[in-house]
Amino acid sequence: MTTELRELPYLQETPFTADHCLKCNICTQACPVVSVTDLFPGPKTVGPQAQRFRDPDLPSPDRSVEYCSGCGICTLVCPHGVRVMEINAQAKAKLAEARGFSLRDWILGHNAWWGVLGTLFAPLLNRLFRFKPFRWLVEKTLGISARAAFPTWAGYTFRSWWRKRERRRVVPADNSRPVVVYYHGCSTNSYEPHIGKLAVQILEHNGFRVIVPPQACCGLPLQSNGMFAEARRFARKNVHALADYARRGIPIVGTASSCIMALKSDYEHVLGMHDADTKALASGVYDFCEFLWHLHQQGKLKTDFRPVSAFPLEVRALIGDSIVPYHAPCQLKAHGIGRPALDLLDLIPELRAIEMDAECCGIAGTYGYKAEKRQIAEDVGAPLFRRIRESGARLAICDTETCRWHIAQMSGARVVHPIELLAYAYGIAPEQPAII
Repeated sequence: MTTELRELPYLQETPFTADHCLKCNICTQACPVVSVTDLFPGPKTVGPQAQRFRDPDLPSPDRSVEYCSGCGICTLVCPHGVRVMEINAQAKAKLAEARGFSLRDWILGHNAWWGVLGTLFAPLLNRLFRFKPFRWLVEKTLGISARAAFPTWAGYTFRSWWRKRERRRVVPADNSRPVVVYYHGCSTNSYEPHIGKLAVQILEHNGFRVIVPPQACCGLPLQSNGMFAEARRFARKNVHALADYARRGIPIVGTASSCIMALKSDYEHVLGMHDADTKALASGVYDFCEFLWHLHQQGKLKTDFRPVSAFPLEVRALIGDSIVPYHAPCQLKAHGIGRPALDLLDLIPELRAIEMDAECCGIAGTYGYKAEKRQIAEDVGAPLFRRIRESGARLAICDTETCRWHIAQMSGARVVHPIELLAYAYGIAPEQPAII
């Protein structure tokens, strides 16, 4: 392919991909939102079809695009390469800019700030968000659903743990080891730092020297709420901080599939950042399980996994003799990397993890936290929740944080990141057990 052909706008610019739409309706058939509500006519209708009527200088003509959850399944299944979800995301942003941003959307978009600021008041805030009258008040005043599963603040951040660990290091870092960059994301930093700890320990167990450079929120919450200008500011910070590592062949690994998808694809195809640094970063970013599976395929992954019978008693009791349901979140599917978590979990003796036959859990990041969309989120995920309950499993697995919280709330199972089971199999455990 010549340089001139690669630079043609219909191959680079998301809106131009609408011209490839043949109205086959495969995206509409696959859309999890269409099947549960009449408020959304489908990704084809509000995406490539409506795109032909959109003036770049005017707001979106169709408000129903607001009900697109942004799950990305439409883009994934399109046989013609139309970036349906990305077209919808850009249209939603135009609509939000025209009408102005609500306080609710501003709050949901700035989760990175609330995570860090809330750490200072973790005990108080954790109690407050469990207090039903407070949640009712928040819904009535801000429109944030009282039924949504809110995370709990850990009381410390992953970055504070990392800084203390580096200061206490007695033995100098082994510069002969291959280097990997860890991108932790906001959730791991404030709500689930144990996942970051396990990621570092697993990478070190496999012979890597881990570095955690300065980094910003991936910008996805802002992007999802239409705040593209601010999302781009976060994106540029990450590109500036991380692109050089990718250029030097140093892999950048993350434990939040949605954040990593933002770095891999959304910066370019949703936010419209087509510069060389953004492309360089995208080429060097890996989902955590994707990276480990690549190591295994190269014969470099340590497979000294203990069987489930050697896990701590409390963890064995949760796993029992049943299968462990696994849900691949939509953002992970959008990576186009298969199911590396399942492949890795198959290496653990005595563990039977099976993917649930359900497309989407429904939460879609901040989508299911909005009061007017909460019922849609619950209805979309209902088949998944039912299958988990019918399996009798007390433990389930999912790669993305908001999906885990939502599935746990709606199914009654304890839902963990695959990294937690891998850690137990390696004989690694956090300071406080991740599962129990």
